[in-house]
Amino acid sequence: MPNFTRRHFFATATGLIPAAVAPPVIFGQDAGRPTFRVKVDLVVLSFTVTDSKGRYVNGLKPTDFRILEDGIQQKLNTFAEGSKPPLQIMDDGSSKPMATAQADPEKGGIATDAFVGTNVFVLFDTSNYMYRGFVYASDAIADFVRGMDRADSVAVYTFSRNLTRASQLSRDRNDVLQGLRKAVAGDEAALYNGLLLTLRDAAKVPGRKVVIVFSNGPDSASMVAPDDVRAVAEDEGIPIYVISTSDVSRDPISSNVFRRLASRTGGKSFFAKTWQKQVEAFESIREDLGNSYTVTYRPAPNPNEGFRKIGVEVKNDVGKKYRVSARPGYRPRTGT
Repeated sequence: MPNFTRRHFFATATGLIPAAVAPPVIFGQDAGRPTFRVKVDLVVLSFTVTDSKGRYVNGLKPTDFRILEDGIQQKLNTFAEGSKPPLQIMDDGSSKPMATAQADPEKGGIATDAFVGTNVFVLFDTSNYMYRGFVYASDAIADFVRGMDRADSVAVYTFSRNLTRASQLSRDRNDVLQGLRKAVAGDEAALYNGLLLTLRDAAKVPGRKVVIVFSNGPDSASMVAPDDVRAVAEDEGIPIYVISTSDVSRDPISSNVFRRLASRTGGKSFFAKTWQKQVEAFESIREDLGNSYTVTYRPAPNPNEGFRKIGVEVKNDVGKKYRVSARPGYRPRTGT
């Protein structure tokens, strides 16, 4: 069995936002010590804020948040709520709509359109585990696509033993639905292989992106481990939402893996055996996307070459009544 590591993945996948890579930050210049070069990319961080009753907290401003990385406060580059156009954060902490002139990557700018809406990759299980509920699952995905915000883009991938890109990332809902309807049931399930390839595609797209896995659960043909795939999503900042149609009591292993994939990447997991529950799960995901905040920042100098913990604090939450849901952190790419 091939040993497919994150190093192999990064050798073939583009970084977070290739055009916005800052110069390497060098630590360890003392004589006799190795020099570690930490490649500092523009970090894209999406999160939701809910109150004590689970209701989304909307209308917060950039100045309402404090973003920490290993306890070090970060300076925000951009800020956006839901599918609204992003704001550029100035040096004095004020904000303004991003100007078109700032969109030239060669001048250090960011294309405004890249941060309007969400790039959604739906990974649909078409293995033999899905024979019984295949049509209902396809209908649930179609309903989700039709109800997405107009600013969002969506791609539908299918997998059994191999991955099929049924429809490329697009805002044209008809094209996406046509690709979805061409999906056919396959044989064995290589879920984690397919998820890794989907993450590879998503990593090349600038802006905010999420992956939604719709699966019956068991994986019988993958060559990669779920924790390796999870680490890639974690490092790339791509939340994974999982909708599983399997019976939790009959497949506790897959269920636990799904929970870990979702929670460690800033997504959510749902266990929905019926078509109605699946529709409700998609609706919950749609609400998450529409009520989230997205910020970008270039990390402040930090000698930590391992896992960097990300913290999001709401400044005016004196009673700590708000709950922030975000990925716990990432690993920077290093070299010697």
